[in-house]
Amino acid sequence: MLVLTRRLGEVIRIGDTVTVRVLEVKGNQVRLGVEAPPDVRIYREEVYRAIRKENEEAALQKPSSLEEVTTTWEKQRDKP
Repeated sequence: MLVLTRRLGEVIRIGDTVTVRVLEVKGNQVRLGVEAPPDVRIYREEVYRAIRKENEEAALQKPSSLEEVTTTWEKQRDKP
């Protein structure tokens, strides 16, 4: 793991497209700003773990029929 020290307002670059800026330091919290292209997904760790857990549980479920799979897929496709 790379460990970096930054001060308020300083920046870390990840590759050519991601910028992380220290926006605020208040007590034991640090507020970060992340600039990245729309195709780069950015999650807090607890949200990422919840998404992975849901995906793993969904992968274990077996649909009872092809019709059920089709219906589920169509519902997901039609969501905004």
